Amino acid sequence: MDPIPNKRLTGALRRESVKKNVAAIHVSGKLSLLQRKLSNVLLLNAYDTLTTQPSHRIDARTLCTMIGYNSNDFDTLKASLRGLAETVAEWDMLDAAGRQEWGVSALLSYAKLKGGICEYAYSPALAEKLHDPKVFALINLNIQRQFTGGHALALYENCFRFINTGSTGWWSLEIFRRLMGVDDSEYYKSFKHLNAKIIKPAVAEVNKVSDIIVTPETRKMGRSVTDIRFLIERNPQLTILDMDDGEGLRTTKTYGRLVKLGVSDRLARQWIAQHGDSYVSEKVDLVETRDGVKSPVKYLSAAISEDYQPAEAGQGGRVMTPETRRRAAMLGKVLGLVSSRSPTQKDADRRLFMGQLADPDARDDFERHGWTSALNAEAIFVFWSDLEPELFDGV
Repeated sequence: MDPIPNKRLTGALRRESVKKNVAAIHVSGKLSLLQRKLSNVLLLNAYDTLTTQPSHRIDARTLCTMIGYNSNDFDTLKASLRGLAETVAEWDMLDAAGRQEWGVSALLSYAKLKGGICEYAYSPALAEKLHDPKVFALINLNIQRQFTGGHALALYENCFRFINTGSTGWWSLEIFRRLMGVDDSEYYKSFKHLNAKIIKPAVAEVNKVSDIIVTPETRKMGRSVTDIRFLIERNPQLTILDMDDGEGLRTTKTYGRLVKLGVSDRLARQWIAQHGDSYVSEKVDLVETRDGVKSPVKYLSAAISEDYQPAEAGQGGRVMTPETRRRAAMLGKVLGLVSSRSPTQKDADRRLFMGQLADPDARDDFERHGWTSALNAEAIFVFWSDLEPELFDGV
């Protein structure tokens, strides 16, 4: 199969957010969590060429990883793609001239897997709606990955587009059940059941893992609830980016020495948690006893990740121990694989890995050094072993 034309996908794959048209959001309530995530990633990949190219392609293994499941689980991917092709999208909206327009289309007109590539297409009518820049919400794929419930992600998508107005406005319960994909269930026609099983759990998850906080309000006619709306504000905590509080690590002598050298709080805790107190302390000794170190933090980062040894301090502190040789060989494997990837795949790989880095120092180091980032070495090896399970065989 021909390589993916990089000019078609590179720009879109660099984004962390996908434009999700209101019409598409309103009709995707019946999607499972996995299908909903898949739909967003496919739209992100295709967005730049939605109305100019009849089909779109993406590396299947990268696609699996971006969605958050085993990169070799193609059976699940096939089932999810089949679900999108069998799901009907319906929109009812005003066109540019103010005329009412109704339409219906499958979410995907077709999808196929061949040679490790996923190829798919949208119908021209739906592609036009998905590409409409006038009405859309920005769905952050890094936040999307945190959701474990389909109803919670559906609620997030339908609320986030109203972040600037602070409220969704009133929805009838009939519309809300449709947005959640439970409109054909007799059980959820009871507001008591809807509230207990759908609304409360979804609100709790949105407020816990996303960048917004939603508060439901209801309106009644007599004793019956008839409408619901959600008040929306930004979540100042953004807990998905926080590590644990690390209070225990902050009390150690090694932590104090790291901070004194100029290491950030998060990075100091990360190093101690990942490598152990005594190991990090030994590397701090190297820095403190070596003259002429212009950037203590940079030197310490290399000393920790590459296991500098005191015996070689006079030669820069670096010695090719068996562990160092192993890591060098693994890095060679990574760089070799990276060089063989298409420009589109390289962009997707970098964006996907960056999305997994919560620590600002780690992100900055990767932005500057890429796959040779010493600070992220272990995370890089784990990332590529997930994508290519046999990559490090024999190392």
